[in-house]
Amino acid sequence: MRLDKFLKVSRIIKRRSVAKEIADKGRITINDKLAKSSSDVSVGDILVIAFGNKTLTVKVDALVESTKKQDAGEMYRVVSETYKENY
Repeated sequence: MRLDKFLKVSRIIKRRSVAKEIADKGRITINDKLAKSSSDVSVGDILVIAFGNKTLTVKVDALVESTKKQDAGEMYRVVSETYKENY
């Protein structure tokens, strides 16, 4: 599954266009490799996503083409969530 579609379907990012923009700016890595919006995501992959002052690390648990809102969280597991301090 494409990275931008996974982020939208799993509801980590609400819009696919926003997911594409973040990925193409080099703010997402898959298994420590820089990812583009068209990069393939597989079960077991580790995604690191940089949102401004927040860095989210998730592990992909499942890939589904579409899902209901309450089931979207089952597609991934949060490994860590860190925030940069503003000085």
